[in-house]
Amino acid sequence: MNYPDLDPVALQLGPLALRWYGLMYLFGFAAFLLLGNWRARRSSGDWSPEQVWDLMFYSVFGVIAGGRLGFVLFYGWDTFLRDPLWLVRIWEGGMSFHGGLLGVLVALAIYAAKRTRSFLAVTDFVAPLVPLGLGFGRLGNFVNAELPGRVTDLPIGVHFPCEAVRGLSVSCYGQYEAVARHVSSLYQAATEGLVLFALLWWCARKRRAAGQLSGVFLLGYGGLRFATEFVREPDADKGFVAFGWLTMGQALSLPMMLLGATLLCSAAVREGLARFPAHSATPAGTARRDAS
Repeated sequence: MNYPDLDPVALQLGPLALRWYGLMYLFGFAAFLLLGNWRARRSSGDWSPEQVWDLMFYSVFGVIAGGRLGFVLFYGWDTFLRDPLWLVRIWEGGMSFHGGLLGVLVALAIYAAKRTRSFLAVTDFVAPLVPLGLGFGRLGNFVNAELPGRVTDLPIGVHFPCEAVRGLSVSCYGQYEAVARHVSSLYQAATEGLVLFALLWWCARKRRAAGQLSGVFLLGYGGLRFATEFVREPDADKGFVAFGWLTMGQALSLPMMLLGATLLCSAAVREGLARFPAHSATPAGTARRDAS
C-alpha cells in the first residue's frame, strides 16, 4: 500500500494558505482549553477558567519558541547555518517535543512565580491537558509525510514517497519507495496522544500528591517515545547517536524518564508520611512499672 497523497494545505485563500500542520496546533490548543475548563470547574475553587486562559497563553509561547529552537538545536543546526530564515518558517514543519517541553516548563515557572503558586501544582494541573495536543501534532506530521518509519516486512507497512525518504534511501526512484516502512507518526499519535491521555486522565480523577501527575506524564511520555523510536527511522543527518541503536529521541527521553521516576518516588514518600504519621515514642527512662 502506498502512503496516502495528502495535500498539506487545508484551505487556500488567495496568497494565504492554511496548512494542516498549523491547524493541528490549533486543535491542540482548543483541546487544552476545553479540558482545562473542565478540570477548573471540578477543582473546588483552586483554578478558574480565566487562569486556564492564562496558562494557555504562557504555554503557546513556550511550546512554539521552545519547540522550534529545540528542533534547530537537536536536529537541524546545519540547515539553520545554511538558511537562518528557516528558523521562523514553522509552517514548513519541524518542531521538537523535547525543546517544546523545556519552553513550556520555563513559561509555567514564570507563571507560577507571578501568581505565587507552587510550580508542581501548576505542572500537575497542566499535565493531563497536553497529550491530545501531542497526538494532533503527530497527525500533522502524518499529513506532511514526515517521520518515516524503519523498513518492515509486516503487512501494516506502506511505501513512502521518495521525497519523504530523501537522504534515508539512495535507491528511491519515481514517486514511491520500493520497500515498505512503518508509519511511525501514527504509532506516536496513538501512544503519546491517546494512550498517555487516557492514563493521565484516569490518574487525575482524584487529588494526588504534589508532583505525581507531572511524574506520570514525564515517565509515561518518555517510556512511550523510547519504545516507538525503535520503529522510527533516525534523522538522516543524525543517525544513531550511541551504541549503534540509540536515537536522538531516545537519548532526550532518558532524562525525562529519570525525572519522572524521581517525582513519583518523592510523591509516594510524601503521601506515605501523610497517611501514616510517625507515632510518638515512649520517653527514655520511663519504664513501665508492673503492679506487685
